[in-house]
This record gives sequence, C-alpha cells and structure tokens, in this order.
Amino acid sequence: MNNVTITVNAQTLSAPEGSILLQVLLDNGVSVPHFCYHEALGVDGNCRMCMVEIEGQKRPQIACNTRVKEGMSIRTLSDSIMAVKRSILELELINHPVDCPICDQAGECSLQNYYMEVGLYESRIDRADKVRKAKKVDLGSHVILDQERCVLCARCTRFTENIIGTGDLVIANRGNHACVTTFEPQGLKADGYAMNVVDLCPVGALTSGDFRFHQRVWFLKSDPSLCHGCARGCSIFIDHYPQKYGDDLIYRYRPRVEREVNGFFICDEGRLSYKNHTGDATLTTPRYSGTAITLSEALELYHQKLAASGSGVVALASPSLSCENLTALRDYCLQYAIPLFGVERGSFDETFGDDFLRLNDRAANRSALPLLGISEDESEMNAALCAASLVLNFDNQTPVSVDQIHFCVHPIDTRELQIPIAPYTEQSGSIINAFGKVQKFASTIRRRHPVPPLHELLSTIKGLA
Repeated sequence: MNNVTITVNAQTLSAPEGSILLQVLLDNGVSVPHFCYHEALGVDGNCRMCMVEIEGQKRPQIACNTRVKEGMSIRTLSDSIMAVKRSILELELINHPVDCPICDQAGECSLQNYYMEVGLYESRIDRADKVRKAKKVDLGSHVILDQERCVLCARCTRFTENIIGTGDLVIANRGNHACVTTFEPQGLKADGYAMNVVDLCPVGALTSGDFRFHQRVWFLKSDPSLCHGCARGCSIFIDHYPQKYGDDLIYRYRPRVEREVNGFFICDEGRLSYKNHTGDATLTTPRYSGTAITLSEALELYHQKLAASGSGVVALASPSLSCENLTALRDYCLQYAIPLFGVERGSFDETFGDDFLRLNDRAANRSALPLLGISEDESEMNAALCAASLVLNFDNQTPVSVDQIHFCVHPIDTRELQIPIAPYTEQSGSIINAFGKVQKFASTIRRRHPVPPLHELLSTIKGLA
C-alpha cells in the first residue's frame, strides 16, 4: 500500500492510500469525536459524530467511512463542523439522564468528554419529557446495563455478533424507545468474553458489576503488565490505588492493545484473576507448623533442613515464573548441584482453550524452560523425587509426597515451611509466550511490608550460606 500526503488542519500528514481516514487522524493524535467506530469492530457509520470537512465536498463527511486519497485537505475544527457536532450531540443527550456525578464511567466517558469539548451545556428538553428506560439491568457475566445512558453505538452488539459469534446482545424497538437488550432469559454469555463490552462501551451504559462503585478512575494508577492465566500472555493494564495507611489494592485488569497477541480483548477469567493477587489473597509472612514466623527464622530453618537432607534435594520450578526468576533459580541450583525441573502436573487444561484467545497451556512462561536449560523430563523428575528427602518447591503445583519447603505466592494448607515470594503483579520482568514472543511487564504496586521477588530472595539466601 502506497503512502500519500494529506493536509489536516493545515498540517501535512503521510498515510497509506485507501486507509480509513478516522483511524489515520486518531493515529496521528488528531482528536475526532466518535462513538460507533472501533478499530477492532470496523466501520458502522451510525453515530455521525466523526464529521469532517473535506475540500471539494459539498457537505461534511463521516471520517470513519472515508478512504484516504492523495492531496486531501481536511478540517476538523471549523465553525461549521463544530455546529454539526453540537447538533448531533444534542440528539444523543435528548434522553440521556446526564447523571455524571453518580455514573461509574465518569472520568473515562467519551460522551462526557465530548460534552465538555463541544460546549453544549444547556438542554432544550425538559427532564419530564425524557423517555425513561430500564436502569441497573443485570445482564449476567458481571455486566450491568443502564439503557438510559446508551448512545446506541452498537459496539456491544457487533462484538457479540461479529467477534464472539453468540449474538447475545441486540438493539430492540425503534426511535426514542430503541435500546440494547438480550434474548431473555439467556442473558449475556459471550462464551467467557462478555466483560469486553464494558471496555467497548464509550459511555456509562455497560459497566462492570465487579468494579462498579469500588473506586473513581481518576484515582487509579495503571501499570502495563501481562496476564499469567495461560501461555498466550495477554497484554493488560493493572489498575491499583493504595488504601489510607495501607497497601496498594488492585481494583481491576483491563486489556492493553497488543495486535500480535490479544488484539484489543482479554477473557473474563483472566480479567477477574486480579483477585488472586490483591489484599489478603497472597502470602505475606513465612509460616511453619501453621504459625507465622519471621523471615530470618524461616531462612534459618531453610538452611537447617537443606543441610540435613544432604544430596537428597530436588527443586521444582513453576513454569509461570518470570525469565528473571527462572534464571536466578537455575543459577542457584547449578551452584549447589540441586536437580531442577520445570514440570508442573495439571498445568494443561483441555477444557480451557478455545479458538479465540484462551490456550490449554495454563503456564505463562513454559517457552523459557528449554532456553534456560531447565529440564521438562517428567520421567527423570519422577525418578529424582523417588530418591529425594527434601523438595524445594518454587510455586509449582505438582503434588509431592516428600517433605517440602514452599516458596509460594499464595498460602497453602500445610504445616510445612512456607516462604512468601512476590506475585508477578508486584515486580517487573519478562515472559515468553507460546508463540515465542518475549514480553515485558512492570509494576509500581507497593506494600508497607513488601515481599521480595524470588531472585532477590535467592540472593539473600546465598548471602547467608
């Protein structure tokens, strides 16, 4: 595809010939109001908000359905275009409740932003004349619908029909009474991807029943990270905020655009997995015989057990540990001649994968094991475990009958020694997904009493040896 030159508000831009004008404008930082267009869903052209002036055209054109041509001259901020947008926005607001102060979408609502940008601050419609629709409708799958806030952009219906193929959501009725709804009583299923409609909704019509009213979005800090729920490694944002005089709490995961991996979406299970890594869900204090102990006491016990076991020690690594943690663990085991295995029984789930994003391999970083020289030979591991007197278990879920020392993220129902390590949400690192793509993640989540990542803990252990 050849590049052509166009002019936008007297600024010269280069763009692929035949590409969608609206996408070109957005990619170049030109603000163009729009509701129905989304890169993953394609052109729909129903909201008409993306009107622009194109030199030589008799009337304004919608940018989402205009293809780029050589020499185009476009204006997005002229008085006539602003007047058109103001009129369209007034139509969108005729039956809208304008309840921004109590709306969960406030702070990340396109309608709110355009309302302030265009300057249409007074309604010519009396509140008593507005058409009332259903409020707080539980669609299922953690999605709540407020029909009065809907701008009928059809993003949600197009997602369930064209992306997932379930067609759970439809637009029913006509005129002022048109609304998004489901085919009762089935509700919204969308085969495990339903909560993506919350991200797609540009207003407060579809909100997350899980996140709803838990925190205002302008307080949240977002970290670029990766879902560790399966071997795809979907790109996400971790949104978190500290409690008063307390630790950072994670409030939600959101999909982060990564076209080569997950595109614009994530599965619902991955989205809700943040609950496993926030608050009291993780282990923060070493435990032995069911009692909390200090880290120094735990490391002293560790060295005593290690010395008593002699050469009968075997190490098991979780194939979801980061490359940095696996490298540190491999080097530690090589230094002390401890056999190390990355086999994890049960990490393949034949019921989980699908033909969209989810993979049956639930280990986030299995692809790194052969590159780091960590054995995946299960028969060799079984033989080593039969001869072992002590297993150093680094967050591996394989059942073992031998006495273990657990380096774990989550508390375990055992009287054996448990030493906490930081979850991936509280450290930076990298993983290699099932397709060989190296991806990095980062974190600014802070605890008053931080738990060290595994590689830091191993350095401490070696320093005490």
